[in-house]
Amino acid sequence: MYMARNAHPEVTRQRILDAAKKLFAQKGYERTTIQDILDELEDLSKGAIYHHFKNKEAMLYALVDSDNERLLPQANQEDGSRNGLQKLRNSLMMQITDAEHMTLMRDAFPLLNDPKILAENLRIWRTDSTKIAYDFIQEGLKDGSITTEYPQEAAELFSLLFNYWLAPNFYPITTLSEFKHRIHCLGLIMDSLGVPLIDHDSDMEDRLAEGFFLLASNPQ
Repeated sequence: MYMARNAHPEVTRQRILDAAKKLFAQKGYERTTIQDILDELEDLSKGAIYHHFKNKEAMLYALVDSDNERLLPQANQEDGSRNGLQKLRNSLMMQITDAEHMTLMRDAFPLLNDPKILAENLRIWRTDSTKIAYDFIQEGLKDGSITTEYPQEAAELFSLLFNYWLAPNFYPITTLSEFKHRIHCLGLIMDSLGVPLIDHDSDMEDRLAEGFFLLASNPQ
């Protein structure tokens, strides 16, 4: 017996991801079930979903990968007019003020309850994220926009504070004013190291607080 194959598997896979993304944003990752995703799609079987994704966690990982691919080209689009400090600020603002990205990060946080996944993310924050900040800091030292005597330490603190200290599942924060207070404190720490990360003469502090506040939002 022959059975027709799906002529457009990538289309089906993307439909599943689109449905999962919508429901994760509306209900939250933990509250969304495979059956919810099936109901949203209407015309797919459970077998069709499991053909593309072995579980709900795999869907979330695929969404995170897609989000990284979306943001990376934007991060690399530098016109050459920014100095090192401005590039560091821009890389931060680009992610934190992107509502789609921050909502997905909120949905991905439950995965960090798995010790293995948490350990892998801590490694990435210690290595990859730190290197990105370090490269910008070194560029700032060359062009004079940054004056730190502690480039490696400042890069490590930058990565640790923004990825861990401001994450409400590690350090519970529930109000916008609490986020503003903590970000102001973080800015003072970086100022003292010679990396004036927060532009205190702009709305940068408020915009960062609003972005991080999405991490603490509770989908209905």
